[in-house]
Amino acid sequence: MSTQPQRLTRDRLVRWLPFLDWPRPDRALLLNEASAGITVALMVIPQGVAYAALAGMPLITGVYAALFPALIAVMFSSSARLSVGPTALTSLLVGASLAPLAIPGSREWVALAVWLTLLSGLMQLVLGIGRFGWLLRLVNSPVLMGFTQGAAVLITLSQLPALLGFTGRTYTQLLQGPPPDLIAIAFGLGGIAMLWAGKRFLPRVPTTMVLVAVSAALSAAIGYALRGGAVIGALPSGLPSFYWPGSIAPSELGTLLLPAFLITLVSFLETASSAKVDNARSGKLWNENQDLIGQGLGKLASGLTGSFPTSSSFSRSAITLYAGAKTQWATLFSVAVVAGALLWAMPLLFHVPQAVLASVVVTATLGLMKPKAFVALWRISRIEAAIAVATFVLTIATAPSIYWGVLGGLLAALAHYMYRHLHPRIIEVGLHGDGSLRDRHLWRLPPLASDLYALRMDAELDFASASTLERAITAALAERPGLTDVFLFAHPINRVDITGAEAFGNIRRLLASQGVRLHIAGLKLPAQQVLERAGLLAPSPLLFTYRTDAEALAALGVDSFSPLNPEPARAGS
Repeated sequence: MSTQPQRLTRDRLVRWLPFLDWPRPDRALLLNEASAGITVALMVIPQGVAYAALAGMPLITGVYAALFPALIAVMFSSSARLSVGPTALTSLLVGASLAPLAIPGSREWVALAVWLTLLSGLMQLVLGIGRFGWLLRLVNSPVLMGFTQGAAVLITLSQLPALLGFTGRTYTQLLQGPPPDLIAIAFGLGGIAMLWAGKRFLPRVPTTMVLVAVSAALSAAIGYALRGGAVIGALPSGLPSFYWPGSIAPSELGTLLLPAFLITLVSFLETASSAKVDNARSGKLWNENQDLIGQGLGKLASGLTGSFPTSSSFSRSAITLYAGAKTQWATLFSVAVVAGALLWAMPLLFHVPQAVLASVVVTATLGLMKPKAFVALWRISRIEAAIAVATFVLTIATAPSIYWGVLGGLLAALAHYMYRHLHPRIIEVGLHGDGSLRDRHLWRLPPLASDLYALRMDAELDFASASTLERAITAALAERPGLTDVFLFAHPINRVDITGAEAFGNIRRLLASQGVRLHIAGLKLPAQQVLERAGLLAPSPLLFTYRTDAEALAALGVDSFSPLNPEPARAGS
């Protein structure tokens, strides 16, 4: 008697506290998870430092972003093997959003970045708790592709000065001052070559950390810092402490809302790309709302430790899978390694050249550049390819306010979506030789009857499509004065709203005024119930309904059987 209530109570707790449902580890599992977690940690530490530079933040905050945010996110997310921490896109968005407001690295910049992190985290938390994750699916694949590739170009360009030995100088200052640092160029290009080779030939090896260790040793051996070379320098040791950014003016808060929403959106899409792979391999359905909660709490943890927005890294999550991680325990080992590095290993990063950090960022973003994707999309849909290209161009053209690229692409995609729904496909049908109903004009089929107008609308009967259906029937009546019957094959109509019901009533009254009979076949129950409640399916000598297309065709005296297919005909394309 008491077992069932206890189970229900535990299920409710697990729903909000997923870490209660973690598998109990044994020695073999812990050894496996430790190996995977350490591999990811050795990758995230140098990446965190590099992405902090991209965000304009103190370099140590990039390591902070891989500590408590990763721990909190894995405890409250539904996806077991996501690597949460700093990512290139979110770091770029921080730098681009704050560029007009403060000086990178300043106290004001850090405070604004933390507010941006807290706002984004709260947005994700509210969306997850309210089960509104579906709202973020409004951004379709072409918009995301265009924005991602545009951002990748901007990230790569932003790293070229450091990569080619012009650290601290803008593009307009390249021809002024001392010549480029050839040693930095060697470190930068050598780093890219090493990372590329490691990804291609040794994907499970933490090549990034190996690169950092080797470059630090070489830099120290040749006295690169003493020669004036740009290196990471001294990083503070110790775990992060609580940080509060202080008060913020309402005008500044309003300025941060749009960038915070975009960071929320991009973070969700980054998480989705990793979570779908993780859950598919585990044979589970993705709980997007729970992952929103976990990611939101992770961002709040990041902000309250003085860092910048975090997200799920697709590349590090892939490394987690490749390294053989099976559960959330791998992330705990990764967090433990990051904590140990913060306590004891930060001095080892002193001599790492900044050109090496630039090579880490560039290598990560080069993988996002896929020009062939535009060509492939053009072959499939030219309109969506145009939206992707427009998003790409707008993202680059509006830099540093690159969020206008996503917003512009989103508006274009929604406009295209509304245009298609405002112009539904309405066809006059004829009986094809295979027994199916198809577009009469496309397939050059004879009409079902000389005094009959038979049509099908491949859309819902709602505010967007209702007037188009009404116009099509009105036009048919005007063009064919001898019509006695109008036949609506309604199987594709899944839903009818108030506007659709009003249009249906107008059609009935129009046909009745001219003595034309209306036949309806295959009306689905949800649509039928709406029309019945509106009193629009009341029995009438001028109204006929049929359950199936075959029944309707039989009533018309049309043979719905094909010699090649003896089954009753169904509505075709």
